[in-house]
Amino acid sequence: MDKQVILDAQQFDLTLTRLCYELVEQHSDFSNTVLIGLQPRGIHVVKRLQEKLQEILVNSPVCGNLDITFYRDDFRRREKPIIPSVTNIDFSIENKQVILIDDVLFTGRTIRSGLDALLTFGRPTKVQLLVLIDRRFNRDLPIQADYIGKSVDTLLHEKVIVSWVDVDGEDKVELYMMDSNE
Repeated sequence: MDKQVILDAQQFDLTLTRLCYELVEQHSDFSNTVLIGLQPRGIHVVKRLQEKLQEILVNSPVCGNLDITFYRDDFRRREKPIIPSVTNIDFSIENKQVILIDDVLFTGRTIRSGLDALLTFGRPTKVQLLVLIDRRFNRDLPIQADYIGKSVDTLLHEKVIVSWVDVDGEDKVELYMMDSNE
C-alpha cells in the first residue's frame, strides 16, 4: 500500500486558518450562524476551527456535534452493530445559518444523512458545507461544498486519511493507494 502526503502539519494549520478567514469574511460576527461537526471525524474539524476563530474574533461562534448514525442509508447493511456517537446541539438552529462540517467529502452520502438529521432540530434559513478535503470525483449525490480546504482528485480504490494531533499524534492528510486485491 503506497501513500502520499496531501497536507503536512504546516499546510494543515494554514488550511484551517484560511478556512477560518473565509468563514469570517462571509459570516462576520457569527451572530446568526452556527457550526455543526458531523460525527465521527467532522467534530475534530469544528473543534479546531472554533479554537482558531476564538483567536480571531471577540465572540466565539456557537458550535455543536451531530450524530448521523441512524440517518445513514447503510446502517442496517453492516455485519457489526453500529454504536451511535453523541449529539451535542444545545441551541436552536431555527432561522439560523448552519455550516455543516466534515473532514472528507467523497460520495455525498454522509452529508445527505447530516442534512436529514439536522432537520430534526429545526429549520435553518440556510445550510452550507465546509470540508477539509474534497474528493472531487465519484459523487453519488449532487452535493458540493461551499468551503473547501483542499480538493484532491482520487480514484475509487484510493483512500484519504485525516490524522489529528490530539487523536492520532500528528496533523496530516494522506492519500493511500490501496492494492486492487485489498
